[in-house]
Amino acid sequence: MRLFGKKAKIKVLKYIRKKRKGHVLHFTLIDPDKQSPQKAVELAKQAKEAGTDAIMVGGSHAAQLIYLEETVSKIKEEIDLPIILFPSTHSALSPNADAIFFMSLLNSRSPQYLIEEQMRGAVLVKSYTLEALPMAYLIIESGTTTSAAWAGDVKPIPREKPEFAVAYALAAKYFGMRFVYLEAGSGAKYPVPNQMISLVKKAVSPDMFVVVGGGIRDEHTAAEKARAGADIIVTGSVVESNPEKLRAIIQAIRNPKKEKKEREGPSFLKKYKLKF
Repeated sequence: MRLFGKKAKIKVLKYIRKKRKGHVLHFTLIDPDKQSPQKAVELAKQAKEAGTDAIMVGGSHAAQLIYLEETVSKIKEEIDLPIILFPSTHSALSPNADAIFFMSLLNSRSPQYLIEEQMRGAVLVKSYTLEALPMAYLIIESGTTTSAAWAGDVKPIPREKPEFAVAYALAAKYFGMRFVYLEAGSGAKYPVPNQMISLVKKAVSPDMFVVVGGGIRDEHTAAEKARAGADIIVTGSVVESNPEKLRAIIQAIRNPKKEKKEREGPSFLKKYKLKF
């Protein structure tokens, strides 16, 4: 379908709700700074063939702005999947995307990433008729300093303190946000802990979607996160290095086999005395 010579925008929240009824979703993150726009189109095509549900476009480095608009436009022309902006600054916007994760980096120490960038970009979001998907973005300790953590002046949530993530997620829920993104970051040594995912999911369900990304490099890790309660799994670099691995990851989260003994057992819930 086309509108005024361009493809019509996809209603992304409606799309996510419908797809989630069937399975855990997978989104592919493409950073415009890492390759040419044409190469980004090839990666998006590979991701679609592997079964991804949407394409996220964005990165942590300011250089992404050089190719952002051309990258989004070319992918939109070639791929019939939702394109969701994942911006690090108010200027990282494109009118050709379908939606934007309008997010606040809740554990940043800088007001710039809590509200100032959002204030500067809000008028553009309206002008571009982008569908705003309100998101709480949380950086989790991952064993290394990731680009997102460094650029966002973050105080990472300790891996052994899932109750901190729960508290942030509940605050986001009460603010009316629809998504909470638990992010280990690109190049993370360790992914987001399963226990943290489970407790956050229990706290915010059914009002919010739990998104998990960073450090997910194989199908076994991806299936663990799906079993723990993730609604959406995000991967990025794997599509660049190993498209077949991406296919295996997507298949794993679509049909995650249940383990005989769950790692997040009642003893863990009892330890933190969290009741929802």
